[in-house]
Amino acid sequence: MNTVPRFLFAPVLILAAAVMPIAAQADTVRIAVLAFQGSERAAQDFEPTLAHLNATLPQHHFELAALDPAGIELAVAEHTVDFVVTNPGDYVELEAGHGVTRLATLEARDHAVPTDTVGSTVITLNRPGHPTRFADLAGRRLAVVSPEAFGGWRVVWREMDQAGVPPERLQALVSTGFPMDTVITALREGRADAGVLRTCLLEEEIADGRVRPDEFAVVAEQPASGFPCRLSSRLYPDWPFARLAGTSPDLAKAVTAALLTMPPVDGRAWTAPQDYTGVHALFRELRIGPYAYLGHTTLGGILREHWPWFVFSALAVLWWIFHVVRVETLVRRRTAELTRAIEGREAAERAARQHREERDQFSRLGILGEMASNIAHELNQPLAAITNYAEGITRVIDAGRIDPAFIRNGARGIAGQAERAGVIIRRIRGFVRRREVQREQLDINDVVRETLAMFEGQARLRGVPLTVDLGEGLPPISADLIEIEQVLLNLLQNALDVMDGRPDKARGITVTTRRSVENTDSVEVAVRDHGTGLTPEVQAHLFDPFFTTKPQGLGLGLSICRTIVESHGGHLWATNEPDGGLSMCFALPILTEDIPS
Repeated sequence: MNTVPRFLFAPVLILAAAVMPIAAQADTVRIAVLAFQGSERAAQDFEPTLAHLNATLPQHHFELAALDPAGIELAVAEHTVDFVVTNPGDYVELEAGHGVTRLATLEARDHAVPTDTVGSTVITLNRPGHPTRFADLAGRRLAVVSPEAFGGWRVVWREMDQAGVPPERLQALVSTGFPMDTVITALREGRADAGVLRTCLLEEEIADGRVRPDEFAVVAEQPASGFPCRLSSRLYPDWPFARLAGTSPDLAKAVTAALLTMPPVDGRAWTAPQDYTGVHALFRELRIGPYAYLGHTTLGGILREHWPWFVFSALAVLWWIFHVVRVETLVRRRTAELTRAIEGREAAERAARQHREERDQFSRLGILGEMASNIAHELNQPLAAITNYAEGITRVIDAGRIDPAFIRNGARGIAGQAERAGVIIRRIRGFVRRREVQREQLDINDVVRETLAMFEGQARLRGVPLTVDLGEGLPPISADLIEIEQVLLNLLQNALDVMDGRPDKARGITVTTRRSVENTDSVEVAVRDHGTGLTPEVQAHLFDPFFTTKPQGLGLGLSICRTIVESHGGHLWATNEPDGGLSMCFALPILTEDIPS
């Protein structure tokens, strides 16, 4: 099948469809083929397919029924055939009206896009002043084989409509009838000014000597890289091989498998069913065929009239997905192997994630161990206040001076200090407990404030002041609060250890937030100390696991911090300051969309 056949209407074809027996023999399978160029040419074009099916599936006997569009419509409606091969436009209408389902699509392997070969060519006599654009056809007569023809009219109708030349602007639409070469006759006889042919028919007529190479010009010719024929429209997927709704699923699967294994004949072969969305778009834009309801005036009428089609389409898509999975045995086997590999990788990722959670928890426990004196100091304050309130109330009661207002204020003071101690305990428990990572929308300034609330007591005990410089109007981030607090506490603890015991520790630690200068889609947090900075050797290994400059350190803190920051899509780095000291900085991407609930 080098090209898509021409129509050749013969009354005997329609008669043949009408007299087909309703129930064929059990082993006979009938395939209806649209006969563009007559029954003999259709039989010749599809003989390799028929022979391959009979050889591959010997338990069935496949027969070809070459029909015109009316014959195919009748055969499908009366279920006198099992499969149908037709052009994409007729297929879409059969799909909507009778529930046929495509199994495979023709492809031409000598084309740039093997499956996109159906289109239209608008021709006119090659004379001075002939039409060259669709706009030039306004007020002229256009010859078409039939108003219902797909490549012979509807494809061009869409192109002309988008070019601002709807059918109403033509002088007349001249129907010539089949075969399609009658369009050429109409132009030669002067009955039309331009005519519509399917793609490649002009080249066939020239090759057969029925048309001179310079006799006709193409109107609105479009470039088509890799396509061997001249055309005036976009291209659509080639003819589908489709099954009727009542055809046995097992037979459909066997036929599909046989088609997909059929070797090419003259560069033509069957391939996986293509997406006919472009054909649907054409019908939808023109409001014809299955989309004629778009011309209706009420939504309720559309839904009432076509609700079975919507339901059927959804079921057909689901069935087809299941069908393809069952037919593609090799794909199914490869998919199973891939699934096992993915499961193994996911198991490894879960183990790594659990290991990371345990490591992060140990890191947080280590940070709290270093902050133990600060925690004790924080708890001693509310406990001491509770003790003072209680002793004061006891003395008043022992002295016999019962003052309800005094006792009430004391009780309230005890309750307030107890709540303060509870907040400290809850904050510590929330920080150290094992938990799943929970991304949420956060204000980086709020994160810094909450972290400093846990840390400032320790800095105060060591006599190291904290300075905070929070940028204004910073966009939110998507992050895990506890993990970012862990990073900040680790950097603050390192800065405090460096400053402890230095004569210039009064210069303190500075925490800064700002919009990233290099990448405006990020916010940065910097922890600046006034210690000794980093030597080149230390800086080269700063983030290596188990590398530490502390006598009692494990060397995991900064490695964990970098892992946490990078898992959030950010990065962590260190910079020696010119006037002494070190800045530990990390950047986190800003939130660009809503956090899923």
